[in-house]
Amino acid sequence: MRKSIIKSMILLSATLIVFAVNFSNLFAQENNTKTKGVRTLYLIRHGQYDHDDDRDPDIGKALIPLGIAQSKLVAGRLNSLPVKMSLLISSTMTRARQTAMIINQDFSELELLQTRLIRECTPPTWREDIMKGEDPEELKNCTDNLDAAFSKYFIPSPDEEDRNDIIVCHGNVIRYFVTKALKVETMSWLQMTTGNCGLTVVRIKPDGSMKLVSFNDMGHIPPNLRTVIGFENKSKELVIPE
Repeated sequence: MRKSIIKSMILLSATLIVFAVNFSNLFAQENNTKTKGVRTLYLIRHGQYDHDDDRDPDIGKALIPLGIAQSKLVAGRLNSLPVKMSLLISSTMTRARQTAMIINQDFSELELLQTRLIRECTPPTWREDIMKGEDPEELKNCTDNLDAAFSKYFIPSPDEEDRNDIIVCHGNVIRYFVTKALKVETMSWLQMTTGNCGLTVVRIKPDGSMKLVSFNDMGHIPPNLRTVIGFENKSKELVIPE
């Protein structure tokens, strides 16, 4: 009887120790989740540019006055937010680079970085009229680059500090990223449209889950200065007085 009681007490003690260890681990995991920061990405499509310029997009196709005004407006929108920006990065294409340079004027503490991973390209889509004539190798290079960029930038904050990153890129790129963030078929990217200097916000929690906070928000741009993919834009022009 005495041996049976001792054995029961030993088993009970072992059970309590295991429970205490597991509870401690669970509490530590919850505590780590609470103390880790949140990463917020501010995705911006470049301002309106010179579509008639036939030069290489890394040299030509610069912003027109309307695009410069749009860039200044989105810079003001970002500057009005009650957060500290952590990163400013752009595509290497002229129109995105110039948009980021204008934004950089409001965030002079940030170094403007550039990457070829978020250059404009055409990912695969269901639209046969869009896919007709597309080079399969270029389609693959596009998705490879965008997937690499997504893996690099759409990640949780590494520590307890919140991160607020500005990424200036292109309409196709942003739409593709949104499908990835929403975990939907990436070929559906063409079901969305974007405006020049529209603001798309994605929040990434410590566990890696993502929330689309806003898509193509253009509240900072007056209607007469808005230009949107698929709409009549050529009639809109900003003339600078001499």
